[in-house]
Amino acid sequence: MEPDARRSAPVRHPSAWRRTIGALLRTAREARGLRLVDVAARARLSAQYLSEVERGRKEPSSEVLAAITAALDLTLVDLAQGIVDVLAAPVPTRTVVSLTSRSVASRTALPAPPSRATTLLAA
Repeated sequence: MEPDARRSAPVRHPSAWRRTIGALLRTAREARGLRLVDVAARARLSAQYLSEVERGRKEPSSEVLAAITAALDLTLVDLAQGIVDVLAAPVPTRTVVSLTSRSVASRTALPAPPSRATTLLAA
């Protein structure tokens, strides 16, 4: 009898964290019908920097994330839970979670690694 083969942890790309944050933030923004410049102005950021965050090219500080989530009427807890749910999904399929200001709402499967969120948020 063979010993139980333990499942090894899935391989994660270092940029998965940034891309997941960006995809979740873009999804939240688009679901609310807001333009990039609208959210950037509310968060007191440049639209170019926010665009780079949404595309996973910049890793924002906690202060910047707090400003962006506040501009989207979300909390950092909402964002953190969405990140956990996405990154905990098995590879090669990941789940981009729609965020609401109160809880994680719905899910849509995306091929890994997610380059862009496609789900919409409930208003």
